[in-house]
This record gives sequence, structure tokens and C-alpha cells, in this order.
Amino acid sequence: MTIIIFVAAYALMVRFYKYKVWVIWGSVVLLLLVGAVTLRQALDSINWNVIGIYVGMLFIAEALIASDVPDYVSTWVANKFRSALWTMLMLCLLSGLLSTFLENVAVVLIMAPIAFSIAKKLEISPIPMVIGIAISSNLQGVALLIGDPPSILLANFLGMDFNDFFLFNGRPGLFFAVQLGMFASLAVLYFFFRRYHWRVTEELRGVRIKSIIPLSILVLLIVTLVYVSTNHHDHLLPLGGVTMFFGALALLWLMKFKRQANRRIVNTVFEQDWYTAFFIVAVFILVESLVQTGVIIDIAKASVSLLGTSVALSFVFIVTLSVILSAFVDNIPYLVTMLPLIQSIGSEWGTTPYVLYFGLLIGASVGGNITPIGASANIAAVGLLKNKGYETSFWEFVKMGLPFTIVAVLVSAGFIWFIFG
Repeated sequence: MTIIIFVAAYALMVRFYKYKVWVIWGSVVLLLLVGAVTLRQALDSINWNVIGIYVGMLFIAEALIASDVPDYVSTWVANKFRSALWTMLMLCLLSGLLSTFLENVAVVLIMAPIAFSIAKKLEISPIPMVIGIAISSNLQGVALLIGDPPSILLANFLGMDFNDFFLFNGRPGLFFAVQLGMFASLAVLYFFFRRYHWRVTEELRGVRIKSIIPLSILVLLIVTLVYVSTNHHDHLLPLGGVTMFFGALALLWLMKFKRQANRRIVNTVFEQDWYTAFFIVAVFILVESLVQTGVIIDIAKASVSLLGTSVALSFVFIVTLSVILSAFVDNIPYLVTMLPLIQSIGSEWGTTPYVLYFGLLIGASVGGNITPIGASANIAAVGLLKNKGYETSFWEFVKMGLPFTIVAVLVSAGFIWFIFG
């Protein structure tokens, strides 16, 4: 019964993506009713650090936007490079850099206004630039512990700290694998941006930054998270609370700056994002039902029987499967499902298969770049474009996302296999 509910939930979420929260919470209720998971087990399965980081960053992102920092940066970038092509490439690189320590959707919320501002001033379509921002943020989001929910989930599962993403067991870590993939995939972005080759002959006039308080809040958050990650014994325990604290400071600044009521601010900005937060909560419970009923262990044993003890074959299988599935389903539920599965495979082998864990993270995170429904950042990007009057078709997104993904995965996964295989 658990498998039927799980598969049906995934199928319905793909078919009726607009109503995915209703579908997944309906599935959770069914699982509770049939006894696949108890209420206590359901509550214990929720990773509140992921939720706290996700929600807290949304408040900070909105405060940054209100302070006009994005518009100021857009003007600086455009005036610095004086080339539409290189301005677009640098914006994607900047988005990737921000995503190493900010949640991907938050980065899209921060950078999209910059893209729209630059597109308007350069009189070009913002669609390629906004798509480039989304897929760049998805790739770089797993470079550090504090960037993206999947990297936080993996670190929590394996007990990794902040420094492990740079140097793991004496070897170059995930950070370097992601950077190689990003620089390789820049060639793909260059190919799609190549027609915007003209130079900007007139200096663009921008706005003045209204306040540096939101930027200061962001910087303090980053410093605090790095300190907590590297010095706290249970380094993952306080991250969500720390981010929510700084998010609350950003909200207080918004209330004072805009002189609006708290309810109005929340309703203006965060309706869709609360929607996503509730979705993530339900995902943890859905996957916990598979663990409690033993489905994960059964699948692991079947996988070992099929793949044998070949690490290379298992690595290729997991990376490929992750890329394909993450193109159509959110990578968070997929990752939460696969982590205990790989652990069970490792138990069958009598070892800890780090190469499989890292391959899973790269495949699941970058694979979401293929389609507009593969990652929350993609959905946010397409939604922002639609709000500005730009309709982005499914295949228009795939046209950029697929080659970007292929190049990034081949290079990043190749590095992981070379180092840990």
C-alpha cells in the first residue's frame, strides 16, 4: 500500500504540478490513516533546519530587493563590461557565486530584478538571462554546506562540516567538482548569448542604494553560518534558527522601511514560498513512510542484485538516474529518498560509498536544470518571467537547460570519479 501511495503521489504531482502541495499532503494523510507512519515518526522526520534556512532567506532576499542593491549592481555590471554578452555571462557567474551560500530560489529572487533591469536598459529579451541565472544557481548551490537544501541534507546525513566541502578525507571536495562543471558549462551559456554581441556605448544611469542594512544582515548571516558550521559540535542543529533570526531582522527592517503592517508584507511576497515550504515538509514525511515500512532496504537489496559489487556501474547508474528523474521531479524528495537507499547499498557492500553519495548530489541537483519543473529555482524564474509578460515554453527552457546539464554533469561527475572512485 505504501508503494502504491508513493508512486501515485509522484505521478499526480508530475501531472498536476500546480496542485502538488494538495496532492502530497493528501498522500501524507492516507499514509497516516493506513498506519505506514505514525504521527510521531512523521514529525521527527521533518528537517527543520532546511525549512528554517529556506524561509529565512526569502525575507532577506526581499529586503535586499527593497534596498535597491540589485538595481545598483545591475548598473555597475553593465557599465563595467560595456558588452551585452559579457554582462549576461557575468550575471550568471554572480548568481552561481551567490548560490554557494544562499538558497537557489532566494538567489533568483535577488538576481531576476537585475536581469530585468539590464534587459530593459539594453533593449533585449530577459528570457535567456533569467534562465541562465536559474540553471547557474542550481549548479553552484551544492558547492557549499550552506547553499542549497540538497547539500544541507547530504551534510546532515553524512555528518559533514563546512570544511568537508573543500577537503574531504584529504582529497579535493565537492566545491572543486562544482567549479569545474560551472566553468565548462559557461561555454554553453556563451553559445546561447553569442548573438548579443553589441557594445553599450552610453553609460547607464542607476539608482542609489536606499540602505545598506539588508546587505549588512546578509553578510552577518554568512559569517555566522560559517562560524557555526565550523565550530559548533552539532553544527547543523542551529543553522535553520540562525537563518530565521536574521530573516526576522530583515522583516523588521522591511516593516520600518515600507511602513506597512506585518500581514501585508508577508502576503505581498511570500505566498508561493510558504506553499513550497509546506511541500518540503510533506516530502520528508512521505519518504519516512518508505523507511519505516522497509521499502528502502528492499530496493537496496534489489539494486545490489542487479548491479553487483561494481562501483563504476553503480556510479554511472545513480548519476544517470538522478539526472533523468530530477528533470521532472523536485530534487529534494528524490534526494531524501535516495540517501537511505545508498546507505543500505553501502551496508550490503560493507563500506561507506562516498562516491555514490557525491554522484547522487551532482546528478540530482544539476539534472533539475533540464526542464522548467525540475527545480524550485526554475519554477520561480519562469513565474517571474510570466509576471513580466514573457511566456517561456517548456521546450524553450529545455533548449538551454539540456546542453548545460550534460556538460556540467560530465565534468563534475568525472572529477568525482577520478578523486573518489
